[in-house]
Amino acid sequence: MTYPAAVRVALAALLAFGLSACGINTVPTKEEAAKAQWANVEAAYQRRADLIPNLVSTVRASAASEEQILTDVIEARSRATSVQLSTDDLSNPQAVQQFQEAQGQLGSALSRLLVTVERYPELQSQQRFADLMVALEGTENRINVERTRYNDAVRDYNTTIRTFPAVVAANVIYGAEPLQPFTADAGTQNAPSVNFDGLGAGAAPGAANDNAGTAMPRTGTGN
Repeated sequence: MTYPAAVRVALAALLAFGLSACGINTVPTKEEAAKAQWANVEAAYQRRADLIPNLVSTVRASAASEEQILTDVIEARSRATSVQLSTDDLSNPQAVQQFQEAQGQLGSALSRLLVTVERYPELQSQQRFADLMVALEGTENRINVERTRYNDAVRDYNTTIRTFPAVVAANVIYGAEPLQPFTADAGTQNAPSVNFDGLGAGAAPGAANDNAGTAMPRTGTGN
């Protein structure tokens, strides 16, 4: 190899090393990781939305007098599923807040519905209802897990694009903007505990916490 060729190879290697060191690969890798985790969050919320029609149908069959609450759940589900958040919107605080508020309103309406069913022991004794409760609680747990993982990925990405040397690639090459994490739902710091365990056919109404409007009933399963 001639001397000029060797110099060119050395310079190319040095340039490649410099670009790698400044985060040219790290920034997009961590951004894609956060966006991939967002897809898991969406899937968890969609699973909850898919369970609601069956839940409403089952409750309506035994608790027709709760029609207003059932209507509220249906309307909240419609609003929540109509608010779409693409990966391109994850750096938009207003769009993320709108999505989170719509999902929070659905969760609140769903919680109010589930608190009312303690007045219907015949509903509690139905296997179909019990199965839906297990699936719903598992979904709520999954939503919490996926949101936490998404926030972790966002924090990792946001830290990367603000720290040297990756900040060079973030600003000069990619024009990277921080992604928006989920924030705690209003009132979660004082979330009451609701437990329908034991509310079978002979259980007395009123066993659940009267202030349970923001909590998801427990069904005795962890997943």
